[in-house]
Amino acid sequence: MGLLDDLNEKILIGDGAMGTLLYANGINSCFEELNLSHPQQVLAIHQSYLDAGATVIQTNTYGANYPKLAGYGLQDHVKEINSKAVRLAKEAAQENAYVLGTIGGIRGIKKGEETIEELKRSFREQLYCLLLEGVDGILFETYYDLEELTTMLAIARKETDLPLIAQVSLHEPGTLQNGTPLADALIHLETIGADVVGLNCRLGPYHMIRSLEQVDIPQNAFLSAYPNAGLPEYVDGKLTYQSDPKYFEESALSFRAEGVRLIGGCCGTTPRHIEAMAKKLAGLKPVTRKTVKKREASISVTGSRKENQSGLHELARDRRSIIVELDPPKKLNIEEFFKGAKALEQAGIDALTLADNSLATPRVSNLSIASMLKNQLNQRSLVHVACRDRNLIGLQSHLMGLHALGIHDVLAITGDPTKVGNFPGATSVYDCNSFDLIQLCKQFNEGISYSGKSLGEKTNFSIAGAFNPNVHHLDKAVRRLEKKIHAGADYFLTQPIFSEQQMIEVYHATKQLNVPIYIGIMPLTSSQNAEFLHNEVPGIKLSQTIRERLALFADNRPEAVREGIAIAKSLLDAAMDLFNGIYLITPFMRYDMTVELVEYINAKKSSVRSLNLIEK
Repeated sequence: MGLLDDLNEKILIGDGAMGTLLYANGINSCFEELNLSHPQQVLAIHQSYLDAGATVIQTNTYGANYPKLAGYGLQDHVKEINSKAVRLAKEAAQENAYVLGTIGGIRGIKKGEETIEELKRSFREQLYCLLLEGVDGILFETYYDLEELTTMLAIARKETDLPLIAQVSLHEPGTLQNGTPLADALIHLETIGADVVGLNCRLGPYHMIRSLEQVDIPQNAFLSAYPNAGLPEYVDGKLTYQSDPKYFEESALSFRAEGVRLIGGCCGTTPRHIEAMAKKLAGLKPVTRKTVKKREASISVTGSRKENQSGLHELARDRRSIIVELDPPKKLNIEEFFKGAKALEQAGIDALTLADNSLATPRVSNLSIASMLKNQLNQRSLVHVACRDRNLIGLQSHLMGLHALGIHDVLAITGDPTKVGNFPGATSVYDCNSFDLIQLCKQFNEGISYSGKSLGEKTNFSIAGAFNPNVHHLDKAVRRLEKKIHAGADYFLTQPIFSEQQMIEVYHATKQLNVPIYIGIMPLTSSQNAEFLHNEVPGIKLSQTIRERLALFADNRPEAVREGIAIAKSLLDAAMDLFNGIYLITPFMRYDMTVELVEYINAKKSSVRSLNLIEK
């Protein structure tokens, strides 16, 4: 008899949380490393679950992969940690229980920048370690990202005939993070080759049971459920779970009624929870038929952009487009800012782009400024959204606010770390990076929140990404840009460029990409300004010629400004030969300089139109 034979005949009891018990014992480091440094402690936890009635236990390898171990400097110990984990579990199980090799999801709340190819390499390394030690099956657990689980499951199915258990995790009952209904996802996993499909983590028994009510009993697989012990409570600096094992005892009957045949526990569960379920289900046969509840109809998802307005990326495909950055003020008096905004609007820009506390320095909220510009001047804003200052909850709220105000142009950036600003003791959040934020905006455009829940209607964000070509290896910067395109970026704004030759290089490096690029140009205001940028700002280098030109006017600020504008016009000539998008960066609120450059661009556009008419 094997695991699948047993599941065909009866309900099997899995173990509960490993990390919860280790955490309760004061350990708050890499749990998987304890396989090597404290094997007896890991062995004792396995034994406690077996004594409680578990007949299926899992190895202490949830995070024993290269990326997660690298966070502790243990990336070179993947084989040792996984191999030892299997030996410990098998030592505890003897011949009385099945041992599953656990592989946890890497893409979780924070997807990170790992590509699927990078995840594949990490997965294969861990998978082979577990298979070589002779596990009875592979358990995939806590996968929020269906693409990741689908990919890894397909690889595992080709490599082994052992039972494969594939468990997803949900933020919202009945729906995956990408909006896929749970029932559809489990059918998909079954077709790929999973022998057991189900849920673990994040949800307690109540919401997990509600989710399974919408799922039919699989035809060629079995159902599993490993719920959390309810919601955690933060007490005296520690997370604790208060769920009564008696509640798990009663919930076990409900899981059985939904067709579940492998039942264990996840975060917060202990041997007491497992014992309660094991006793309640002892001698009961599996359910083979159930009535499936219909899913509630989703709210109609429709777009709501009221303005008949093309995205900035669409403008730059069709014609010359100009956007100008004008930083929101650091002080509460916004009169001068609005004078500049009005002057730029009259000069003929397409949008004003507003930084989000750039250089980690607090300014008047760009969301508030954008709303005022829209209402008072009917001016379009490209709003920067930084991940630094908002957690995942705040980012979603911020995006919903932008949509509610009718502001649809966003630049997704990770954001300068707080240590570079004037409040270095402040905390950088970084729940997401720019890649994650781009994906989140795209998901909002599908009418789906990060958790997979319907937003009720679709947003209509035109999503810009930042592109820094001022690097030693332009090809690497372009590869990063390509990753952002894959994430969903519609177009890009570059850091300021101070060389015609560099513009040509950027053009040839990116011309194969089907996205517009707005070339950043910032007029220099003085020799001191040029030297500061050249010597102190990472990634910006000015030519010796430009520095010498401005040095001639080191003691004459008006002439230096005129020279800075002349240099910018020369750069614009080169840029307009190659790119439709122009991104002017206003220095030190000197909007008069950018107004002159906007007028220069528009005059050149008029000249080109006149020449075309003459030729015709």
